[in-house]
Amino acid sequence: MFLHTSRLQFEAKPDRPDAHYARKLQELIGGAYGEMTVTMQYLFQGWNCRMEGKYKDLIMDVATEEIGHVEMLATMVARLLENAPSEATDEAVKDPVMAAVLGGMDPQQAIVSGGGPTLSDSNGVPWNGRYIVASGNLMADFRANVAAEAQGRLQTARLYNMTDDSGVRDMLKFNLARDTAHQNMWLAAIEELQEDGLEGPISPSTLFDEEHAEHAGTIWHNSDGALGAEGGWASGTAPDGVHEFSYVMDPEPLGGHASAPKPDPLLYATSPANLGLIEKAIRKLT
Repeated sequence: MFLHTSRLQFEAKPDRPDAHYARKLQELIGGAYGEMTVTMQYLFQGWNCRMEGKYKDLIMDVATEEIGHVEMLATMVARLLENAPSEATDEAVKDPVMAAVLGGMDPQQAIVSGGGPTLSDSNGVPWNGRYIVASGNLMADFRANVAAEAQGRLQTARLYNMTDDSGVRDMLKFNLARDTAHQNMWLAAIEELQEDGLEGPISPSTLFDEEHAEHAGTIWHNSDGALGAEGGWASGTAPDGVHEFSYVMDPEPLGGHASAPKPDPLLYATSPANLGLIEKAIRKLT
């Protein structure tokens, strides 16, 4: 296993340094859909999984791989920053505007991490643990994983087209392929959860007899668009096989006016109930 041998899962060698692109690549490390997010998302999903066996093993397999992806990207960023900030600064000072941002380099890559990557996105915003989804419900989590891999692959594809460096592109080709594999993997796992009878297509697969069933299949026309009713979600049996879709063209609100209760006078919210409070306060002071 690559993590046990201190070797990268795939090579990360650019053709040449590029401090500007190194900053862009930070998005795949510490962005909302970067490799740090899926690493921690899958780790916590695995640790939260209450069922030993193939699903937990799968989650931990891919979680461990994602640690390797963080390592690959971190290595690539460090190599792209070779000789920075000196060379980047020398080039940047030719343009007063670019000089202000060190030729496109993130100043923290020089000031904080000494010419290496930071745990942040392409704008230098630190990675946040709130990006991750780990609910303990495998259906809900696996669906979030498909979305995370899709967004990650989308951003990788965009970054692939932002460079002509063959070394960078070679690594990104590998990352694209792994994102393809992982999307397909989670989609297959979603189907298997249903085949095994562990989860239905709706998460959680319970409380159908408690919810207001008359609203469980209706799609409300709330926009100015006129074509929503043409979709497959407008009529017929829903994917859960239980509910029937219907499209409500002229929905009516089911609740009353959205008025808040009278405020506590000590909160000093502007309200008729607080009339005279200012005058009373002035009289006390005088």
